[in-house]
Amino acid sequence: MKTIKRSAALLLALCLIFTLAACGGSKEEAEPVKIGVPSDATNQARAISLLETAGLIEVDDAAGFTPELKDVTKYIYNIEIVPAAANALVSTLDDYGASTINGTYAIPAGLHPSTDGLITEVQDSGAGNPFINVIVSRTEDKDDPDYQTIVKAYQSQTIAQYLLEKNKGASVPAFSYDPNYSVPDDYVSSLEGYKSSSDGKKVIKLGVCGSGDVWRAVQKVLDEENSGLYIDVIIFDAYNLPNEALNSGEIDLNAFQHKAYLQSEIESQGYDLAVVGDTSSAPLTLYSKKAKDLDELKALAGKKEQ
Repeated sequence: MKTIKRSAALLLALCLIFTLAACGGSKEEAEPVKIGVPSDATNQARAISLLETAGLIEVDDAAGFTPELKDVTKYIYNIEIVPAAANALVSTLDDYGASTINGTYAIPAGLHPSTDGLITEVQDSGAGNPFINVIVSRTEDKDDPDYQTIVKAYQSQTIAQYLLEKNKGASVPAFSYDPNYSVPDDYVSSLEGYKSSSDGKKVIKLGVCGSGDVWRAVQKVLDEENSGLYIDVIIFDAYNLPNEALNSGEIDLNAFQHKAYLQSEIESQGYDLAVVGDTSSAPLTLYSKKAKDLDELKALAGKKEQ
């Protein structure tokens, strides 16, 4: 009888072992937390560098300032980097653990690095910074005096104050200005509420992505200077469109991109475009609706099993 009981117990133990093995008795790693990054090469490189700075990954030093996904040498935390169209990263933020979003799209959506960001890119303020945003024309028109008038209007104290008050650190002027200023509480809204007319003026078509609010302020400066110019703002919903439209002659200028992105478009698409003036610097920021800070995001992902 004892032999039978021992045999039955042994059989039960063996069955339990086989069952655990069949069900994956060893602990499986949880699904990775998805991190959205821009799919275009230059902004994706910035995003990868930012994730390294955040301590989520390690990147091959040989990649320099332009790392690609293949240059990620180690995932410190259990994350998956998912490239997506830059203009979709705000609307899909709920679908990711976090996303690296450019100020072009973050600002109109009400996201600000200082209050909503987990970590923000630190940019060089010097003229050599490839991520300074610019006004662009066709190369043959880059010295057009009307375009230079628009650049001068943008690079004014009025616009510097607007950018600083409106964006609260999400973007800063990339030109000289007086930081010691004071403005009324309705400064931003009064500029954005400014209305002008094209009557009797030369119309300049200018393409942007995201929001064109700053150009109402620029228009006010132009009108106060009796420039005789009217900026017709054309809003595009994807980064690849304004350069295509400018190169083909559908618009006269565009202002949505940094220098590195422009150069990549020139090289890949053969566009004959040139910078006519600097506007602002908009650092890339990591945002999340599932974590309030980096520590919480790391806890959500967990350390990656090596």
